[in-house]
Amino acid sequence: MQGHSVQFYGKIKVSKNSKGDRKMPWKDKTVEELRKEFIEAAESCSNFSLLCREFGITRTTGYKWLKRYENDESLSNRSRRPNFTANKTPQTIEDKILEVRSLHPGWGAKKIKVVLENNGIEMPCIKTVNNILNRCGCILKEESLKHKAFTRFEKERCNEMWQTDFKGEFKMQNGKYCFPLDIFDDHSRFVIRIKPSESTANLVLPTFREAFYEYGMPDSVLSDNGAQFAGFRQGYTQFEKWLMNHNVLPIHGRIKHPQTQGKIERFHRAMNQELLKHYTPKDIADAERVFNEWRNCYNNERPHEALGMKCPSEIYVPSEHTYYDQFKKYEYSGKYHVIKVNSWGYARFGDWQVYLSETMANERIEFRPNPNSDTFIACYRNFAIAEFDVHTGKLIHRKIWRL
Repeated sequence: MQGHSVQFYGKIKVSKNSKGDRKMPWKDKTVEELRKEFIEAAESCSNFSLLCREFGITRTTGYKWLKRYENDESLSNRSRRPNFTANKTPQTIEDKILEVRSLHPGWGAKKIKVVLENNGIEMPCIKTVNNILNRCGCILKEESLKHKAFTRFEKERCNEMWQTDFKGEFKMQNGKYCFPLDIFDDHSRFVIRIKPSESTANLVLPTFREAFYEYGMPDSVLSDNGAQFAGFRQGYTQFEKWLMNHNVLPIHGRIKHPQTQGKIERFHRAMNQELLKHYTPKDIADAERVFNEWRNCYNNERPHEALGMKCPSEIYVPSEHTYYDQFKKYEYSGKYHVIKVNSWGYARFGDWQVYLSETMANERIEFRPNPNSDTFIACYRNFAIAEFDVHTGKLIHRKIWRL
């Protein structure tokens, strides 16, 4: 092979003589075959440097292949991938992350990280956890796009306001529909009740009574304007009246403004993603079971970003206002006219007969002049419930507020 140099980093080799003239290509040889030829030639070669030049390699490379041959190592190219990647998450941690995700498919990186840390496991940063979920196909692009930040309002203490609403109905395995009624505390996000039923009728008041027995009474309850909560025959529901009887303010979100109840909308989305997307209850009994299990997880295990990654049960404390079935009789001050509502829901005040609500039939209503405008205010107990024009008797609004 003297007088010839060989480039052997490809499969087709071209031989050149000492003058640099190209000759016909060698027989197609692999890199491994050429390295083996080099080693065989080196065993009988007296000038190692010249041999390396003939094969177009450095002395260092030549010694490297001889050493590998002597150690019975492969002459193939080794992977350049490092044996150890700095800061790589151990496989055991990745397995834990994926295990929690499989149990709670709706949980993101932040919740998974906090839950595992609470169990004494040292975790990588949130970005790394998210990358692991993404790499393992746990995150769908369309789901990520849904998660936009909400502009939130929040009450300053527990039981200052509860929120309530019906989760959209869904069909159970038995073909019947389920209508879950949800109640939760605005400040702590603690879920007070999830009550499934095959109908929305006669469900709200009994469910709240159970909640009042267990957790005491809130200062106010926020709901939408659904027929179960507000506006019975252009008047008031028994639920609103019952709340006022127990000194609880009924509040209703603005019509066509669901953002007023943004937190309960977000709660319903979590219910869909974490529970109903993965399991359909067989019947109402099964629905009650799975909702209670999920409620327990939501309150006691699932960290909440708005709570500094604490669980709702770490924040919530029951109300100091104890519920009693019998409410106290209310005595008006005697400064203003008090008029009894007739059986059709009307009351006559001055020259006007105004409609309040059949719900208020036979109740005593106080009528107060509004010192700031030409209107008068109808008051039930310590709540204003309607405002009328003093000149025409026309209803201005039915907004309820505490006096």
